[in-house]
Amino acid sequence: MILNRYNLTFLGLLFIHIVLLLFIIDDFSISYKEAQIYFTDISSLSFAELFSNSIILTFLTNLSTSILGQNDIALRVPFMLFYIGSSILLYLLTDDYFKSKWDRVISIAIFMMLPGVNSAALLVSESIVVVFFTLFYLYLYKLREKEHYYLLVLFLFIDNSFAILFLALFFYSLKKKDNMLLFTSLLLFGLSMSIYGFEIGGKPKGYFLDTIAVYATIFSPLLFLYFFYSLYRIGLKWEKDLYWYIAMTALFLSLLFSLRQKIDIEDFAPFVVIAIPIMVKLFMHSIRVRLKEFRQKHYAVATIVLSILLINFTIFIFNKYLFLFLENPSKHFAYKYYVAKELAYKLKENNINDIIVSDHKMKKRLKFYNINTTNSQYLLTTNLKINGKQLDITYKEKIVKSYKVKKQ
Repeated sequence: MILNRYNLTFLGLLFIHIVLLLFIIDDFSISYKEAQIYFTDISSLSFAELFSNSIILTFLTNLSTSILGQNDIALRVPFMLFYIGSSILLYLLTDDYFKSKWDRVISIAIFMMLPGVNSAALLVSESIVVVFFTLFYLYLYKLREKEHYYLLVLFLFIDNSFAILFLALFFYSLKKKDNMLLFTSLLLFGLSMSIYGFEIGGKPKGYFLDTIAVYATIFSPLLFLYFFYSLYRIGLKWEKDLYWYIAMTALFLSLLFSLRQKIDIEDFAPFVVIAIPIMVKLFMHSIRVRLKEFRQKHYAVATIVLSILLINFTIFIFNKYLFLFLENPSKHFAYKYYVAKELAYKLKENNINDIIVSDHKMKKRLKFYNINTTNSQYLLTTNLKINGKQLDITYKEKIVKSYKVKKQ
């Protein structure tokens, strides 16, 4: 990578973002779902259970903590590395995608600020792993202008959501009239369905608006509206590239399934967010085909959309401060990623390393911080009327949660 002003800007943005993400990691605790994944005993699983989506996450988190120690940074570092790799790959992929080099920088900056991407970079989730491998496949395809079928076979065993990529490649092969890609993608899609199926749940009723709301959260509301419009507009009038086929397949299927069932958005969102360059390219084209005096409306729209995205990004980075303004701290959108670590530290400060915990979720979370939860003379409870030592979990002098420790 040549160190020109565009590449230096990208590297600077990436460095600042990594520092901010590390700042958040220091605040987060392991969630119950993450603890379940981390403590999964792979050796005890049956052959069929080894195809569970979370196995790769169990392997990554245990490998990382075995090297860096059992702490929150080690737990989340693998996903930060996948995020860094994804950002670099997306930047490399778009080196000749735009007319202006600054369009490329704007595109990657938007990708970095997406709330969904930031969440995926920190949490124990398949999403950023799927984003990375999809971009890696696209990058190799760009370099050599040929399919890498061995990668597609590997994807089959990484995650069930790659079924969407296989289906997108099937539609793309129809356009290219590539019989080999058509056969391979259709075969892999069928195998993925037979191995994993597809996770949908809930009572048969419409979840369409719920899905739209989640996408609006992942992108930020106005940005998603324009992104949706971009895919629609390109589908009608522009040349459709592989980015479009992947994003459109994922978006269409998620909305279609949500008409009747609740979907796991993590299966679809990774394939949608990689198409951010499509949106930026269309918007920049819309500006440049107009005379300067007719561009003000576009600039105003861009300012509003990006301002809201920046506000959402800022809220995400400094989300811990939201506790100061919430009457009920449990209403915080990231509450399930707080309290456990601070509670473990409070217990250790009081020389308590072994305690009975009635809340099974908290019990699992405390285990990560080496708090044993059996054969103890202590009881952890939220009944504050009993006699015992009170432990207050506070953020910026705001009590978020209170516990009592009592001898049996």
